[in-house]
Amino acid sequence: MIINTLILGKLVGAGMATISLAGSGVGIGVVFAGFLTALARNPKEEKKLLSYALLGFALTEAIALFGLMVTFLILFGF
Repeated sequence: MIINTLILGKLVGAGMATISLAGSGVGIGVVFAGFLTALARNPKEEKKLLSYALLGFALTEAIALFGLMVTFLILFGF
């Protein structure tokens, strides 16, 4: 009975850790929505805005990968 409770706790913890993936998906959407808004207002700055958008995308995606790493550590590390 104790082993089943430990497995259940591990699965619940991993499920809660995957919530960060949804948050990063929203963050990526916000980054590109801001990019499109800024591009519509100032099309001459396309290269500069694109570099900022890609940087924001990369940082947001890195946070998602950290959340995924924590999920795998919970499932397979302990």
